[in-house]
Amino acid sequence: MHETLKLIKRRRSIRQYKAEQVPEAELKEIMSAALLAPNARSMQAWHFSVIQQPYLLDRMVHVIRENLIVSGIEFLVERASTPGYNTFYGAPTVIMISADENSAFAQIDCGAAAENIALAATSMGLGSCVMTSPAFLFMSEEGNALREAIGIPDGYKYVCSVTIGYADGEHPETPDRNADVINYVR
Repeated sequence: MHETLKLIKRRRSIRQYKAEQVPEAELKEIMSAALLAPNARSMQAWHFSVIQQPYLLDRMVHVIRENLIVSGIEFLVERASTPGYNTFYGAPTVIMISADENSAFAQIDCGAAAENIALAATSMGLGSCVMTSPAFLFMSEEGNALREAIGIPDGYKYVCSVTIGYADGEHPETPDRNADVINYVR
């Protein structure tokens, strides 16, 4: 089987991480892979905030948790109320991806970059999880006040995040996939 297909089949969303930080050389390679993602008209209307500062990550989790609890969305309230809740599953590195508010295709571009990040991490023996729930960070004044600390440029909006780190004993099985969603027109 082709190496790329093996890698795609091996990638899993990891939700339990060791505290050990991602080595700098590997992180740079992962971010290089992000920049190589396809993007509309090669505009590169994205921005990547790589966060490794434990205090900032903890602060973000606190604000997201508070915003989830007051969201009124039952399953999110339940999840955020669980003891030990951590939006980022304790990952030592979180990459927040934002996009130019005026870019029509930025969400697709950022999604492609997130997948490149996840695949690059997997190729290096690291775990990752692509997520959008950190958007709840920006549902309050306190969370919006963290935009500068996170490094999101003015005129950019949050799209998604990718957690990265070493999996802590977790090796999820491949969930069943529904092939009925594919329609061939020949």
